[in-house]
Formats: sequence, structure tokens, C-alpha cells
Amino acid sequence: MDRAPLPDLDTLDRDALVALLLAHQEELTAQQNELRSLQTELDSHRQLVSEQAEELDARSQRIEHMKLMIDKLRQMMFGKKSEKVILKLEQLEFELEEEETTQAVIEAVLDRVSPARGAKPRHERKPLPEHLDREVINHIPGRDCCPDCGAQLRKFGEDISEQLEYVPDSFKVIRHVRPKFSCTVCDRVVEASAPSRPIERGLAGPALLAHVIVSKFSDHLPLYRQSEIYSRQGVDISRSTLAGWVGGASDLLSPLVDAIQKHALAGRKLHADDTPMPVLAPGNGKTKTGRLWTYVRDDRPAGEDTAPAVWFAYSEDRKGEHPRQHLKNFAGALQADAYAGFHHLYGNHIYEAACWAHARRKFHEIHVIHASPTTTEALARIGALYAIEEEIRGKPADLRWSIRQSRAKPLLDELRTWMEKALSRLSSKSETAGAIRYALSRWRALARYTEDGLLEIDNSAAERALRAVALGRKNFLFVGSDCGGERAAAMYSLIGSAKLNGLDPELYLRTVLAQIADHPVSKIDDLLPWNLARFLQIHTSEAA
Repeated sequence: MDRAPLPDLDTLDRDALVALLLAHQEELTAQQNELRSLQTELDSHRQLVSEQAEELDARSQRIEHMKLMIDKLRQMMFGKKSEKVILKLEQLEFELEEEETTQAVIEAVLDRVSPARGAKPRHERKPLPEHLDREVINHIPGRDCCPDCGAQLRKFGEDISEQLEYVPDSFKVIRHVRPKFSCTVCDRVVEASAPSRPIERGLAGPALLAHVIVSKFSDHLPLYRQSEIYSRQGVDISRSTLAGWVGGASDLLSPLVDAIQKHALAGRKLHADDTPMPVLAPGNGKTKTGRLWTYVRDDRPAGEDTAPAVWFAYSEDRKGEHPRQHLKNFAGALQADAYAGFHHLYGNHIYEAACWAHARRKFHEIHVIHASPTTTEALARIGALYAIEEEIRGKPADLRWSIRQSRAKPLLDELRTWMEKALSRLSSKSETAGAIRYALSRWRALARYTEDGLLEIDNSAAERALRAVALGRKNFLFVGSDCGGERAAAMYSLIGSAKLNGLDPELYLRTVLAQIADHPVSKIDDLLPWNLARFLQIHTSEAA
């Protein structure tokens, strides 16, 4: 390699030599800085890939260990039956389900971060059962002539791939056929592009994925039970395969959950509540108590046409720092119960609107056990407030405010005066006195709904959103991990928001999963429930 001739140093004066040295020094320093920057970036990327790979390896080992334990426990069941063994087996089934689902999520993220890391070894896939109906879809190239030279094409073969799909109460196989054509002049091969799948290389179609998700998170069927149901229909789908599907779908749907969160917290009134969620503690088979928080935006009772939405969030405990983090960008009225963790939120940007349903419930619980003139009177007076709300539900906010000011506010003033007199006559230790003190201590927040027609008399919207979680606890008893709690919160957000907008959640998820893999993230709002509602409702009515 020829080198540029160096200047004759003997001919250079002192200043020229210094300038030459400085120029070379600056060039060397710039190159060293660039190398250090590239090395730092490379080290960071390697560290991320290494950490993800280590976590995958650790999870794989835990999964194999749990599978061995499940096999041993099943063998014990076929010996002497034991309720403890059955309970332990169910706990491990849930924990393994969550581990395998979380592993699928991590793999999806790692594939995006480091696509060149190499495909993971795959088990040989069983052929789909021959007894299933098959629907053949032919994918023909978009043009009937050679794209290179324009000559006529001739068919010489085809590529065939199969996808398992779910039709309500049955399965079918969709066979994607892509005929191959070659140019009669230049031998160019022309073939339609392979159709995209919700999960890359995944066997499940969008309808089947939607059915698995809704069955787990809305109908409360754990994956191992779904596997048993499908087996009775002649389709062998293991729990680990189902877990991989749920994990892949969770990763795919995460931008949509973020969009729901953004919409739900963008209003100026929000309903909030929380409920316990038992979670398996790693390693010891015992449960800890996590928390599921719900935040509902629904202004339809005030005549608003803004789309309703519900966003769920999971936390490992009930500390007040969690709602503070959830609502750091929210400003407006927070309709909630008297949980102390919300109190530190109220200030410049958030103000409290309390719940009359909670106040009424305290009197009702006493009245059911031991009715008294005081509880009867309290329930009747609160009932009169609710009667007004029934009349104005769905009316414009300004009209609601006007009616509340003229009719509800005088009743509230009378109710407060009556409660203060009743309290003076009751023993301070009586439960009825406690119910009255609960209402009087929160009177400012309880009466606030009369000052703003957008507000509600109670927090029923949030309580309704949590009913699905309560039903799930009866079937699941617990979730398998903190990751499982976060995943449940995300799916409850999608399913709950679909229901609030009058949609069948399975139809909604089926529609979204058929599109989202190829959908630009910048246009993710197009797939929100309220933006698909009109199309899906028309589709449903035509099908009926």
C-alpha cells in the first residue's frame, strides 16, 4: 500500500512542526473518542443481550424443575389421594403457566433488541389433525405478468402452510396456498408474499388467540384447563404452547394498552378503586397479596360523547406511592373511596369527590342485622338523593348541576343537620354512630358532586370494573407471579374497555390481532375499541 510522503522535517521551522504535531494529535484524539463511544455502545448492547439471555436460561431451568415436580405430584395423586398434593399441584400449574408466558414475552422483546442472535431451537411440531375442516385460501401474485420483463407467467408449483384457527365451539385449519409462477421468457419466479401472522411463525390464528385470552382473563379458565378442553375436541395443544401464545400476544398488544392508559387519564374526572390479588411468592408455594388498581373514564352519564375506557395497573403491595405514580400526569376530580393512600394526592391538581355508595353501605350493613329508626331514616334520606340522580342520568352537565343545586343541595343540608342531631343522641361506641361519623368527616367531598354536573354521586363505575377481578379470584385463587399480575392488568384493560364500548371482547381482540402485527405504532389509536366500535357493531348485526 502506497503511503503519502511525509514532509521533509528538516525543511520545517519550529512553528510548522508544532502545527503538524497538534494536527496529528487532534486527529488521533478524535479517533480514540469515536472508538470509546462505539465500544461503550457495543458493551451496553452486549450487556443487555447477556442479561436477557441469562434470565431466559434461569427461567428455562425453573420451568424444567416445575415440570418435574408436577410429574412427581401427579404420580403421588395416583397413589394415596391427598388434598394437600392436589392444592400443591394446582399452585405449580399456575406458577408454571406464568413462567412460560413470561418467558415468551422476554423472547419477543429479545428478538426485537437482537434479531441476529439466532433462532431458538424448536421442537418438532405435530401435524394438525386430519379430521379438522380445512379452509383453503389462495394467495395469487398481484400481477399476471413477469415484473422484470413483462412476459407471461406459468405455474410450476406452490408453497403451502397451515394455521390453526378457532370458530366458536370448534376448530378449523386455514390452508394458505401460494402458487409459484415462473416467467416463460426469463425464468423469473413470482409468488405472493406470505400472509403475516399475529405471532411470527406461530400456529395460532387471531380468532384462536383471542379465544384463549378471553377464556383466561374474562371467563377465568386457566391455560391447563383450556388444554384439557381442547384435547377433548381432538386437538392437542399443550399448556406451554398456550402460554407462549399468551406471552407473544401480550407483547404485541402492549402499545394498545399504553394508548388506553393515555386516554383514560386524559379526562378531568376519574373513578379509582383497588382490590387485592393473591400472588404466588417465588419458591415457597405460599401466596402474598398484590394489588390491582382500576381507573375508569366514563362521562356518558353527564351526556358526554367521549369514549369510555378503563385502565388497570398491578402493584406488589398497597402503598400510596403506586397511585401517586399512576396519576402523576392527571389533573381533575378523583372519585374514590376513603382509602388513605389517595389522600396525599389531593391538592393543586387533583381534588376529591367521595362516594355516597360507601357511606350508604355502612348504614345498610347495620340495618340488615339490626334495623333501627335511625338506620331507616338514613337510608330513606340517601335514597332520595339517588332518586334525583336516576332522573338526570345522561342529561347534559349544566342541567345536572342546575337540578342538583335546586333539589339535591337542600336535601344534603337537611341530611347533615339530621346526622349531627342523631349523633348527639347515640352512644359514641355504637356502629350507627360510626357510620354517621364516616359521612360527616367526609362531608365536603361527599357534597362536591352537587357543584359539578360532570361528577357522579358515587364510585360505582370503578366498582363495576373490578367485578371481573372478583369473579376471577373465585376460579384462579391466585396468579402465578408479579409478571402474571401485570399481564392480567393489561388484558383486563383491553377486555374492560371493549365491554364499556358495547363490544364483544373476543370479537374485538380477534379483529385487532388480525391487524396489529402489520399496523404502524404511530397509528395505534386506530385499533382502540371506540375507533373500531362502529365497524364491529355493523359486522355483528350483519352476521346475526
